[in-house]
Amino acid sequence: MTPLIDNPLLPGAEPFSHRGSRTGALLCHGFTGSPHSMRPWAEHLADAGLSVEVPLLPGHGTAWQDMNLTGSDDWYAAVEKALLDLASRCDEVYVMGLSMGGALSVRLAQEHPDLVQGVVLVNPSLVVEDLRLPFIAPIRHLVARVLPSTPGLGSDIALTGMGEGGYDRVPTAAAATLPKLWSVVQKGLSGLRAPVLAYRSTQDHVVGPRSLRMLARRATNTTLMIHLLHDSYHVATLDHDATAIFDGSLAFVREQSRSGEGADR
Repeated sequence: MTPLIDNPLLPGAEPFSHRGSRTGALLCHGFTGSPHSMRPWAEHLADAGLSVEVPLLPGHGTAWQDMNLTGSDDWYAAVEKALLDLASRCDEVYVMGLSMGGALSVRLAQEHPDLVQGVVLVNPSLVVEDLRLPFIAPIRHLVARVLPSTPGLGSDIALTGMGEGGYDRVPTAAAATLPKLWSVVQKGLSGLRAPVLAYRSTQDHVVGPRSLRMLARRATNTTLMIHLLHDSYHVATLDHDATAIFDGSLAFVREQSRSGEGADR
């Protein structure tokens, strides 16, 4: 990975860490986002007694130009490092992700089945939505010199006055690495063993329904529970249905926990 430009962190983009019980939760934020979109969820789980980590993905939380120096391999390496650290001090770990963070979460469960006890997804991005991306990928740096970024669709939130705290531009070179991540995740879905709890907003202006349809079709060797969110847009962790996600994920942890506890009650 190319060294990043020394840009300051955006307000609220700081990583979150809480040492609690020996049940851990790793939360993965989305593409062009930051821990800001996961902070209320993380605090809810921490208040319930879990050990919680929300890493800041490389190139995120500063300026979109930084992201063009990174790619999906860098983002996965960051969450994998966080998983291994959390697992070293917990008896069981659950991974939870929003949008592209959902793809990272699924990949963690695929590659570390001995460490991941369960997966929670919120509007996961698992398939190509922009059909131009696979063609751009082989020449992404050349394209980025001509068109370094495109307008973004950040803060897709129904709740008035709420912002995601992410970038308002999509870095072209970084975006072109997403098909590689999606491809790896899709190929490994039949081997996914960890149970999955998924939430999908019925009005999502960023990720369509194909991702969860594909997950349901290919993840045939585990259990998948899908809950629809009728009052939230893409960043549902900061929207009207946030409490349902927070409470539902905590209940999921407690149900799946090997200890039968999962968190302090």
